[in-house]
Amino acid sequence: MTRWENYLLSAEKIVTTYDGSLPLHHFLKPFFKQNPQMGSRDRRWISQLAYAFYRLGHLWKNEMPVKDRLLLGLFLCETQSNEILALLKPEWNEQVTLPVAEKLSAVSFNGQSPTPNDIFPFTASLSEGIDAVAFANAYFVQPRLFIRVRKNKQEAITALLQDAGVTGEWLADDMLALSNGTNIETIIKNKDWYEIQDASSQQTGQLFTPKPGQRWWDACAASGGKSLLLMDKEPRVQLTVSDVRVSILQNLYERFYTAGIKNYETKALDLTLPVPPKTLDYGSFDGIILDAPCTGSGTWGRSPEHLYFFEETRINTFHNLQKRIAENVVPLLKKGGSLIYITCSAFKQENEAVVKHICEHTGLQWRDGGIITGYNIGADTMFAAKLMK
Repeated sequence: MTRWENYLLSAEKIVTTYDGSLPLHHFLKPFFKQNPQMGSRDRRWISQLAYAFYRLGHLWKNEMPVKDRLLLGLFLCETQSNEILALLKPEWNEQVTLPVAEKLSAVSFNGQSPTPNDIFPFTASLSEGIDAVAFANAYFVQPRLFIRVRKNKQEAITALLQDAGVTGEWLADDMLALSNGTNIETIIKNKDWYEIQDASSQQTGQLFTPKPGQRWWDACAASGGKSLLLMDKEPRVQLTVSDVRVSILQNLYERFYTAGIKNYETKALDLTLPVPPKTLDYGSFDGIILDAPCTGSGTWGRSPEHLYFFEETRINTFHNLQKRIAENVVPLLKKGGSLIYITCSAFKQENEAVVKHICEHTGLQWRDGGIITGYNIGADTMFAAKLMK
């Protein structure tokens, strides 16, 4: 048996035992630890096969044998001649350099050709403005790594990348796209020169219009990416950050320290409940960023196992959660203030439908923003809307 066939057997063992209860990369760590005979090259090939399997989404999920599905995923994801395909599927290896759309048109199973809904069976739930074909096909393209350059360090970062032999693409004055897997931390030692932040996430900042001395609240701050974007636009903002998870706020403290952000207030708040009196002042914030909990469906290109195991009923669960949080947040907004509602979801029920509910039940008006499609540049798909009180 060749090592390529051994790789397929190992990948098949992974996908038949993995149940999606934790991220795939966390599952792979103990799997490889239990198989110390596998070197770094072996682990890389086997991981690649497993991820390619999940990038197929629901395409012939319970019909095609696992081994065949592994090879199909590899064919659709690869862009150059591949040794496994050359051995086991030479006819596919000859076509591996074709665009994804052409490769999809060249495959079939039981007389059926793949459709976008076969890959992503929730296309009817997508937000307006999303191209279902491009969105589904993007699953077979590895998303890119994006950094947001700080402190006008574009020239210095460009020089460091050139010295390291790394090629990047400037998509904006402060937005740089790199191939996924670029070890940016070893190239740029000054961590306060940049933030790792997806291109679509960076674009949400276009809706932030802070002024010196204003009070802003990042209500579901997580590790603080949107807050850092806000503070880089206007460092004289009076910032409050909160999250229900105390542990993730520790990550925020570390990021803020590295970025040199010192003047801010933190709160641990469960926003599924009304904000307790005297915790924060009602009607006191000029701007509120609500990066709401969501399905994360716009980011599944980075974690395709989530698509494979996703149950559609969860969309409504998050829809109701988002409405409840928004209703508890809006009373803290000043008259004339702005609420920036953000999700990393591609589903209209989490996006437009929630904004419509907010406007109908709180009197806010939707002034700007909408879906941010990142699939054409190797980025996430997100939603961001600016609502005024």
